[in-house]
Amino acid sequence: MFTGPVLFEDRADAGRRLAQAVAAEAPPEPLIMALPRGGVPVAFEIAMHLHAPLEVLIVRKIGAPGHQEFGLGALVDGEEAELVLNREAVRLVRPPRGYLAAETERQRAEIARRRILYLGDREPLSPKDRNVVLVDDGIATGGTIRAAIEALRRTGVRSLLLAVPVAPASAIARLRSSVDGIVCLSTPAFFRAVGLHYRDFEQTSDAEVMALISKARTGGDGDA
Repeated sequence: MFTGPVLFEDRADAGRRLAQAVAAEAPPEPLIMALPRGGVPVAFEIAMHLHAPLEVLIVRKIGAPGHQEFGLGALVDGEEAELVLNREAVRLVRPPRGYLAAETERQRAEIARRRILYLGDREPLSPKDRNVVLVDDGIATGGTIRAAIEALRRTGVRSLLLAVPVAPASAIARLRSSVDGIVCLSTPAFFRAVGLHYRDFEQTSDAEVMALISKARTGGDGDA
């Protein structure tokens, strides 16, 4: 049983603490980009603290057959959704013919659903030529966040700072060369799951995401 310390009360608490650290590292006029759903409450606090615009970057894991938590890659939203595969994982699992195409289409439909929910009829804020702060509520293996980083790099971001409350040191080490900086409040020696480091890790709902995005757009001082 996990007996390590609970680091955060909830995602909002983690976001407020992370915001203080990000403020010391953030480049000028940052665009805060959150991985929904869980990354949004964390990123909201950072956006409010920095008076910066908040946007979501919808990323959907492509899980292995029968083991969805084992990622073969991820589909990242953008002008066109981009599939980023972990070639080593694909070679290891050797999914059945047609599986990747079918799973990609399933996740593409989920991205489209969430895009309508979260954005409505507005266009997302573009990360091109922006100083982006990419935020999630934590990192486990790092596969999904790596896909997001790769996709953002291809859009032509000016700089990319990764900000998370908690992650294993091994994941941070693997990601360090992919970004311009990392702010992580804790890298516990014993790491089993992100949620074990929160007192309240209830799943963030679509309604909460929508409310926070709306609040950020009306209450923040950042320009779109």
